[in-house]
Amino acid sequence: MQRAALLDAARSLLSEGGTEALTFPALAERTGLARSSVYEYFRSRAAVVEELCEVDFPVWAAEVETAMATADGAGAKIEAYVRKQLELVGDRRHRAVVAISASELDAGAREKIRAAHGGLVAMIVEALGELGHDQPRLAAMLLQGVVDAAVRRIELGAAEHPETITEAAVAMTLRGIQP
Repeated sequence: MQRAALLDAARSLLSEGGTEALTFPALAERTGLARSSVYEYFRSRAAVVEELCEVDFPVWAAEVETAMATADGAGAKIEAYVRKQLELVGDRRHRAVVAISASELDAGAREKIRAAHGGLVAMIVEALGELGHDQPRLAAMLLQGVVDAAVRRIELGAAEHPETITEAAVAMTLRGIQP
């Protein structure tokens, strides 16, 4: 239970104040633990990040996969893939990982984030192949780049409303995915 409380506190700290806010003293204060107790659960900030990725990425991936599974046809699956990811931007679990992704992490934490994103991108490769792309993996990576740019735009509190950004990203990916 303490580990889960620490992870929940880490999510809150990251979503509220970015990576600078994720400190062991702040985790201890949020959970009511002694600072030394936090070190019993995690050896470093990077270890907290790695565990957040291990816990949260599969949840998001399952949500994206479920949205895609209910879509009919390759184009609809791609639209669901984009929309669901951008819908999840408001979720504090997602905000925490976006904050994490922007920080300087050790190689292990960066690799966990890369692997998790790779699993997400792999979901769309088949749909792109169905549309006739001769390099569906490359197309998937580029499509994810559009999603990532839209996520950053939403997270930055851009002048455009998040729905406007989502619609633009969907339109760009749907028009841009034609072989």
